[in-house]
Amino acid sequence: MLFNSYLFILLFLPLTLLGYYGLNRRNVRAGLLWLLAMSLWFYGYYNPVYLLLIGGSVLFNYICSRFLAKEGFAAKKALMILAVTANIALIFFFKYYDFFIGNINALFRTDFAFLHLALPLGISFFTLQQISFIVDSYRGKTRQYRFAEYALFVTFFPQLVAGPIVLHEELIPQFADPERKKFSPENCAKGLMMFTRGLAKKVLIADFFAGAVDPVFAGTQGSSAEFILAMFAYTFQIYFDFSGYSDMAVGLGSMCNLTLPCNFDSPYQSLGVAEFWRRWHMTLGRFLTRYLYIPLGGSRGEKTSRVLLNTMIVFAVSGLWHGANFTFVLWGILHGLAVCADRLCARYTERLPALLRKCCTFLFVNFCWGLFRATSVSQFLVICKKLFTLSDLSVSEEFLATLRIPYLRYALTMLHIPYTDMAVFIFSAVLLFALALFIVWKCRNNYHASYRYDVRSLVATALLLYVCVISLGRVSVFLYFNF
Repeated sequence: MLFNSYLFILLFLPLTLLGYYGLNRRNVRAGLLWLLAMSLWFYGYYNPVYLLLIGGSVLFNYICSRFLAKEGFAAKKALMILAVTANIALIFFFKYYDFFIGNINALFRTDFAFLHLALPLGISFFTLQQISFIVDSYRGKTRQYRFAEYALFVTFFPQLVAGPIVLHEELIPQFADPERKKFSPENCAKGLMMFTRGLAKKVLIADFFAGAVDPVFAGTQGSSAEFILAMFAYTFQIYFDFSGYSDMAVGLGSMCNLTLPCNFDSPYQSLGVAEFWRRWHMTLGRFLTRYLYIPLGGSRGEKTSRVLLNTMIVFAVSGLWHGANFTFVLWGILHGLAVCADRLCARYTERLPALLRKCCTFLFVNFCWGLFRATSVSQFLVICKKLFTLSDLSVSEEFLATLRIPYLRYALTMLHIPYTDMAVFIFSAVLLFALALFIVWKCRNNYHASYRYDVRSLVATALLLYVCVISLGRVSVFLYFNF
């Protein structure tokens, strides 16, 4: 089920909130079970078979965690390694098996069969979340939670399929807090405002830019100028798509009186690539730091080479985590090299003007998004050739039409301003890119924004929600559902 669908907004969400707070007034445990049941419906809506997958994963990890939390259990380390390996194997089987087999066949001229498995929604997210719980149980940092609490921690619908990757100490204790069982008009209003703003980012901005991205990246026939514009469009599309989802997830949590961690903090305002990664997909970065980078040795010690190696390992894993394609691996490696360069050259780069550093970071990230979006490394190499040779700077009217602001012609006609179709297209494209750049560079993150709960704010929120709902003509999946 998608946040940006009529079913979710008009049926699932009201039913979830009414049932949750209604049952909490009678029995708080019933309210928790209701939230768990609705989360499982949310996950199993498109393919109920995957409920067996997530159910088996939750049960397996819960049983392992119970043994790991026991004092004096003799085989703790062996069980922890087994549980973590089983979780990684689950991701590998569904996400990387065909990628691995394809490369084996190419290298050794074998003919192993592909499985062509559909990637279960959210498997990368709920598996990492459970790995963190297993490791924390081994380290003695968890408590003996009830199964329903643990199951809801893993399957809680706002963060189930695209994050944030929540730690147990952030969420499970909230389930037992009696104050969070009571309906809070303030938290619900704040959650509705965040959800609506996030929905607007997705429906009104990200999906709009997608219209310019998808046709160009479908092949290699576009001109140099069209690929440049398409890469910038994708830079804004993935920003508003993921930022919108993150806002919606936190807003939905707030409606349930539950606080989810910030996962997105205006990353395009960063002055370096290392800072970008402290702001983009923050909970994934936290997971990789806590459960991979630090166990590898982190930044301890005086050997710079070892620190740089640990950094490169983390970013290579991060790239591979995003998808079974060498484009993602190379994307991660490029970012790893940039973070290493940030570390080595910090004493010099910090002297540069902030605007120059911000521009350089933004352009580097934009270039790397081109690799991230490309369907293959070979396609990206063709794109690079077009970018660096600038062999064709023409832009077709069909491409510019994808960036046309709706009803702009009618506005110009009403104002008696003469125009041509091409002039409208160019003006629309320039205005859209300028507005998007202003928002990502200057506007405050919704997670840290202040909210008013007066009539004017609620009416504005209701109007924006109405505009978003009537704009749901084409339901589109969030980009991070694919990862």
